[in-house]
Amino acid sequence: MRALLIALLGLPLTTLAAEADKVAEPMSTAGVTGQIGQLLLGLLLVVGLIFLLAWLLRRVQQIAPRGNQAIRIVASQALGPRDRLVLVEVGGEQILLGVSAGRINTLHVLAEPVSMAAGETAPPEFAQRLMELLGRDQKGRS
Repeated sequence: MRALLIALLGLPLTTLAAEADKVAEPMSTAGVTGQIGQLLLGLLLVVGLIFLLAWLLRRVQQIAPRGNQAIRIVASQALGPRDRLVLVEVGGEQILLGVSAGRINTLHVLAEPVSMAAGETAPPEFAQRLMELLGRDQKGRS
């Protein structure tokens, strides 16, 4: 069988014996440490690549033009952890939708569209009230 392997591989017997001795030797601690270092470096490289691709995907989605969409969300208000009110504009008509886990219901079709400046969002009432309270508190301390 050995003669068959030597004939097939065309390698001298001494070369095969030397290779067999290398395989039989136990790995030194330096070799194991180097392999663990390579493994960790490769793992960090793959994780870093995943984060880089996620960041690039987010950037590309933000760059994509959104002005020519037929459906536009005008405003949204959270009612609870799973429930929201969403004001949607479709072809010049505004519709108030109730969105819950697994359901979307049309609540009202507005006769007159609510006008908001482009890019302007309605400030939340809680934030306004908090700023008023903080403003009063700071005035009282001065």
